[in-house]
Order: sequence, then C-alpha cells, then structure tokens
Amino acid sequence: MQNILNLPPIWYTFAILSVLTLFGALGTIMSKNPVHSVIYLIVTFFSISAHYILLNAQFLAAVNIIVYAGAIMVLFLFVIMFLNMKEEADEMKNNKLVTAAIVTALLLGGILIIFLRRAGKEKVDALGFNSQTGMVEILGQSLYGEYLLPFELISVLFLVAMAGAVMLAKREQGERHF
Repeated sequence: MQNILNLPPIWYTFAILSVLTLFGALGTIMSKNPVHSVIYLIVTFFSISAHYILLNAQFLAAVNIIVYAGAIMVLFLFVIMFLNMKEEADEMKNNKLVTAAIVTALLLGGILIIFLRRAGKEKVDALGFNSQTGMVEILGQSLYGEYLLPFELISVLFLVAMAGAVMLAKREQGERHF
C-alpha cells in the first residue's frame, strides 16, 4: 500500500477540490434559504470547473463558469426572487414529499454504487497519453459524432425546462393546476 505522503501534488489538489465540491453540493440541497442554495451551487460549479482544468479540459471549464456559474445562476436568482417562496414553503412540509425524496435519493445512490463497482479500472498509459484530449476539436468530434443523440435530447430537455419556467412565472395568484 502506498504511503499517503508519497502521492503527487495533483492528488492533494484533487482531494481538496472533491471535498469542496461535495460540501457545496450538500450545502445546496440542505440550505433552507434559496439564495444561500444558489451561492452553494456557484461554489460547486467553480470547483467542478477546477476539476475540468485538472483533466486538461480548459474549454469545458470556461464554458462551465460562463454559462452555468454566470448566466444560469443569474436566471435562478431571478426566478427565486420573482416567485413568492414564503407562501409555498408550507407545501414542502408534506411528509409524502420528504419520503419520496428520501426513496429517490436512496435508489439513485444504490444505482450509482452498483455501476461504480461494475466499472472497469483502466490503467493510464503515460506514454500513449493524448495531450489534446480536452480541447475543443476533440470535444466537438465527440459531441457531434458518438454522442449526437444524447446531446440533442439534452437540448430538448432544456427547451422543456424553459417552457416550465415560463409557465411558473406566468401563473396567477392562487392558481395550482400544474
């Protein structure tokens, strides 16, 4: 077993970023104040961007910061401030919602553990490493080649999410049809 003191410095950086990401994610879901949740989510996005930099994917890191930590977080803050969250806070005290959330979290966690145990562990070949792995050209070829269908399905999902946000923003006071 390798001594923890003999690890390369990149492992310490990875460990610190992983802990920061996990605490940011936990703060996002456990915070009672929606604005604090958004701030924790921004911390999570920045630490994930730092992970992208460690993986030599500078373009993804920049896009993550610009699009997610910038534009989408401003949109989230706008929606949180636009909707009156205090009137709807009583709905979250329903025990059925809490039970459903716990069951869903346990199911997703179990599925994640099962697939992580089944995943093969590949050895990294330092001599055959491609330094262009995270660059824009390779990313574009991968997105529009091998992963075209999931990429298009995610764009449809974003379109549905935007329509849902518009429906929530346009609803009248006291209206509960959806």
